[in-house]
Amino acid sequence: MTQLGMNQQPGTSAPLDIRPLIDPEVSALLAASPVDIGATLSSLTVENVAMIREMFGATPPPPLSDRVTREDHPLDGRGTASVRVHRSTTPVSNAPCLVWMHGGGLVIGDNRMDDARFDKWCQEYGIVAISVEYRLAPENPYPTPLEDCYAALAWAHAHARELGVDPARIGVGGASAGGGLAAGLALLARDRGEFAVAFELLIYPMIDDRQITRSSSWSDPIWSPEANTFGWTAYLGGAKGGSDVAPYAAAARATDLAGLPPTLIVVGALDGFSDEDIDYAVRLRHAGVSTDLLVYAGATHGFDTFGDFTAVSRRANRDIEEWLQRQIS
Repeated sequence: MTQLGMNQQPGTSAPLDIRPLIDPEVSALLAASPVDIGATLSSLTVENVAMIREMFGATPPPPLSDRVTREDHPLDGRGTASVRVHRSTTPVSNAPCLVWMHGGGLVIGDNRMDDARFDKWCQEYGIVAISVEYRLAPENPYPTPLEDCYAALAWAHAHARELGVDPARIGVGGASAGGGLAAGLALLARDRGEFAVAFELLIYPMIDDRQITRSSSWSDPIWSPEANTFGWTAYLGGAKGGSDVAPYAAAARATDLAGLPPTLIVVGALDGFSDEDIDYAVRLRHAGVSTDLLVYAGATHGFDTFGDFTAVSRRANRDIEEWLQRQIS
């Protein structure tokens, strides 16, 4: 079967120059940035990854309200892995819950990246958010980060009563590498059969280590093919691109998608992940999974993080939140 977007190796024709197609507001913000994020991430190596983590970790945190509490809890037996629990100060019972994985190409980032997201969502939608501090590659390759996320899902179910969470409404989600981990986690939870997943929210998920689609060759200004190669190699080592990669590591590898929970996939039309994400949404639908796919013209990787500064990011964030509300209502 020929899969959408999967029928051409990137080297068989000149990669598309996406620069003229980028949304003007997005392009202006990228040009105004004092740091060339794409160039920095394209330079990732085993030798400099710790330094680049420190550089991104030094970004001042956004202002947060006092109407949401944030508590960190270790995941017993999982080394430095932990969870950060976000809850509204207004008491809740039988609340929906979202177990969330942060982005960063599997090699950088931490769960503080999404504090502002949950400062808003916990107040407005009454959710309890559990943001996972999973261990990073290359120091901790597959399956360690995914098993950290599975332990966080187990922790959410084990502590549901004390957190005021409805165990039947625990979903998973994430952005970029976090979206890929969430997709793998949903597959793993389905196959192990220990814990239910109510929905999966996948924002431009990183799900295909093979880099065989046309869009995987595009020079996305945030996450380039070079950065993507480093991230996947750090995670999978020499197995990257080979025939033995498990679908839990790279969800695009999965051949059986039946029985997965309702899914939203969000991606920019110019994102290097767009082909693999669109293809995954098509195959989810063919497997009978309730699937929503949102593709945004002119948008690159990470475009939703521009918040109120671009019309396309405002629209995407509104659409994501409306979908989330439908899942938890």
